[in-house]
Amino acid sequence: MSETPEEFVEEPVASQEATGEPAAAEPGDVREPSVEEQLAERTADLQRLQAEYVNYRKRVERDRATARTAGEASVLRSLLTVLDDIGRAEQHGELEGGFKAVADALQQAVKSHRLESFGAKGDAFDPRLHEALFHAGESADVAVTTIDSVVRTGYRVGDDVIRHAQVGVVDPSEPKEQAKPADAEPMNDEPPAGEADE
Repeated sequence: MSETPEEFVEEPVASQEATGEPAAAEPGDVREPSVEEQLAERTADLQRLQAEYVNYRKRVERDRATARTAGEASVLRSLLTVLDDIGRAEQHGELEGGFKAVADALQQAVKSHRLESFGAKGDAFDPRLHEALFHAGESADVAVTTIDSVVRTGYRVGDDVIRHAQVGVVDPSEPKEQAKPADAEPMNDEPPAGEADE
């Protein structure tokens, strides 16, 4: 006896009320966000905009400070030859009268922009600040490589070097080896010449 296949019976889909799950939204069905959700979204947008604005202001201030510093350095660099001439006139005793008053006013003006000179005789040599043009020998009076003469004064503004000092340097002399006494015995075990095979 042949068995007949059981007929496929379609079961009814359970309703939303029976399962407790929300029915799938229709394509045209858009849920309106609540007032709290809208407020949270707008607050996040405002906070993001405020952070971007604060970062923008900091960047602009930093760029302004950099441009101001570069401008000052450029003007000060152009005045260095004048300061060199004033320094030479002072060394030769030619800085007198009205010229001295002008020179003093100029030096005060550049100091107000934090310009400092460096590279004096007797200072320790620093390759970050000084450019050694020649070596003036050795001296027992110094413990480290030291500036012996200044060819051109160096200048800096704060930690930024505007111009390196050009200098001549002197090195510390190495201690001389002490001479051995004449009657010192030889260090090896060999007998002196002539006494080897008697």
